[in-house]
Amino acid sequence: MKKDAMMMIGVVAVALVGSVAWVGCGKKTETEPVKTAGAAEKAGAALDQAAAKAVDVATNAAEKATEAARSAAAATKDAAGVAVEKTGAAMEKAGAAVEKTGAEMQK
Repeated sequence: MKKDAMMMIGVVAVALVGSVAWVGCGKKTETEPVKTAGAAEKAGAALDQAAAKAVDVATNAAEKATEAARSAAAATKDAAGVAVEKTGAAMEKAGAAVEKTGAEMQK
């Protein structure tokens, strides 16, 4: 009886190992790729669009800042030129006044 039980357990074990090997080593079929976009793909596309918009906004802001800096530099240059002209005119008037005072003192 023990021999028969051992033989039966051996046959069942071999059958079990064989069926596991047959299923595990069998040819696998490839799965079809998903044709609709998943949540991760949609999120990635949204991130790509947001990044593109951020680049556009940053580029526009940089261009506007550059233009504002150029116009501010031009305005500063113009103001400095006007200040130099007015200072020169004031010095000419002061020189004429000193000259007039010197001429009056010599009389």
